[in-house]
Amino acid sequence: MNREERIGMNEAVFRDVNERIEDVASAFNMTTEPLDLICECGDAACVDRISLTRDEYEKIRADPRFFAVASGHVAPDVEQVVETHSRYDVVRKLKGVPAEIAQTTDPRSGS
Repeated sequence: MNREERIGMNEAVFRDVNERIEDVASAFNMTTEPLDLICECGDAACVDRISLTRDEYEKIRADPRFFAVASGHVAPDVEQVVETHSRYDVVRKLKGVPAEIAQTTDPRSGS
């Protein structure tokens, strides 16, 4: 597995964990509290937490190429920053392998 694939798979795993966190919050009817999520960067050793409102999270999840990462956790060779917030950055996977992995591993795609 090359570096782009490894980063993409790490990010996909973190995104999947965050989807489970959102599911649990919804199950307990915690719809107004911010979601305490893990950084979705490509570093498998990253343990940083990020806080997003449900609306912020849903906006990111609307595009399978978008991920929420802690500030400074961008891998410019596989993604670009599309939004900067005080608590996190939103990155979009670049065309090619990074975008393909993001789309094929999207838990909301139904595939």
